[in-house]
Amino acid sequence: QVQLRESGGGLVQAGGSLRLSCVVSGRTFSTNAMGWFRQAPGKERDFVAVISRSGGSTYYADSVKGRFTISRDNAKNTVHLQMNSLKPEDTAVYSCAAGRTGQAMAHMRSSGNYEFWGQGTQVTVSS
Repeated sequence: QVQLRESGGGLVQAGGSLRLSCVVSGRTFSTNAMGWFRQAPGKERDFVAVISRSGGSTYYADSVKGRFTISRDNAKNTVHLQMNSLKPEDTAVYSCAAGRTGQAMAHMRSSGNYEFWGQGTQVTVSS
């Protein structure tokens, strides 16, 4: 059974930083791209960032580019999202997801190309 478990969320003031982690169990971690999405109350789930299987390629949503960094440690089956210069509009539930095998990175902004999802971790940024 594949499981994704996020951690690291919390309450932070605007301008602060948080580092989210997602540990994957139950499958070979290094065979799939990994992504982060977020969903604010009353809004649709939005793409945040994705990293390729090897970690050599990353894509970001324009809203987080330059502030967030996605990384992965295939030896530890873990993907991270370092979030700096946080803004109140970053407040959301952040979820990690494992991409479907064989999908090109150009398609990984779409949530439909992800096969497994974590439960999410709440990030709240106060002004």
